[in-house]
Amino acid sequence: MAIVKTAISIQESLFERADALAQQLHLSRSQLFARALDEFLKKHESRRLLEAINSALEGEPDPDEAERMSRMREKQRRRVEGQRMAQAALLDCARS
Repeated sequence: MAIVKTAISIQESLFERADALAQQLHLSRSQLFARALDEFLKKHESRRLLEAINSALEGEPDPDEAERMSRMREKQRRRVEGQRMAQAALLDCARS
């Protein structure tokens, strides 16, 4: 992977905090800045993806999707009720 050198201007207090953290983590400042920038970009990309997903899901579902959602809710309801019944049975056994 090619490495590109760049220069940035930041407040002295931010530089000092970054320098101290880099020393604490046994990283070079370049490594620290690269990691921080990578994390920032990933969060931004995730936020944009979430916004795109939310935008795509806006509005009413089409009839097929509404039917699938109804079946999924029913399946989940039965699963939860089954878990509750199993827990109740275990409690009854424990009390006996």
